[in-house]
Amino acid sequence: MWFLEGKEVNPNYLLPNEKELMSIDEVKTFSPHVVFLPGNIVPSFIPGLKVAVFHGFNSGKLNRRGFEDHFNIRGCFDLYCTQGPNTTKRFQKLAKVHQHFSVKETGWPALDPLFDINEYGEFDKPTILMCSTFSKNLSCAPHLFEKIRQLSATGKWRWLIQFHPKMPQAIVEQYKGIQNEHLRFIETDNVIPILQQADVMLCDTSSVLMMFLMLSKPVVTFNNIAPKEYMINIDSVDRLEDSLNYALSFPNELQKKVAAFIADTHPYIDGRSSLRVLEACDELLAGDNVPIKAKPLNLLRRIKMRKKLSYWKI
Repeated sequence: MWFLEGKEVNPNYLLPNEKELMSIDEVKTFSPHVVFLPGNIVPSFIPGLKVAVFHGFNSGKLNRRGFEDHFNIRGCFDLYCTQGPNTTKRFQKLAKVHQHFSVKETGWPALDPLFDINEYGEFDKPTILMCSTFSKNLSCAPHLFEKIRQLSATGKWRWLIQFHPKMPQAIVEQYKGIQNEHLRFIETDNVIPILQQADVMLCDTSSVLMMFLMLSKPVVTFNNIAPKEYMINIDSVDRLEDSLNYALSFPNELQKKVAAFIADTHPYIDGRSSLRVLEACDELLAGDNVPIKAKPLNLLRRIKMRKKLSYWKI
């Protein structure tokens, strides 16, 4: 069952065999054993184990207080299902400090379909996938528009353009306006097929670039806020074409760095991370890997969540 909260959630994306619970009362009647959260908080008055499965990789983005949001412990979860060694170690250290949640490294369920590679046929030219976040300070889309318009007109490469759903509509319309036989703007809730089709990604600081790297393919970033050695980061539009050419050569040194990143971030390429999450939940329900302490009361957060959901029943 799904329970969807917030005006930005679109139930139309649910599949025909997926059912939606329409109220907290319906959720409590259903009485789940486990609640899986791709978000950051969950009401305490919803029954069941609260399990964090994350909505993306840790891309280094900081919250307003200067801390990495990915590791912000809000006292809501019984279990964190981590994606790979570099996040597992951090959460294990935090678990020792807080003692009210457990940690299990499972891989990220959202990536399971990524490793089910479909055949899309041979394309007559290399494919560049451009993705961009919506944040005005981080987005590469406004800066690269004119250069991409010029490059797409040459027909040298095949371009796929896909933006975060919150991207300002004016920028979306700009890119839709330059569609041609070599460039296609894609609106989708499932980026995996286009990740599989592309040879190289052009991006900024969006965490989708980390999903793409899992396919052992190069990423060119524009003004990434924390560029790493496994990226080709540029800060000038004039360097874009040369950088894409370099990426398309799949240089050996870069590929080694990408392989090291994969091993540290998400070494699971078997498409069975979802199963490992379920096994971790069964383990906890059976009384194994149980946290030492109960979760904190979080009284203020509890009141805020009740107010937000207009739910005041016991």
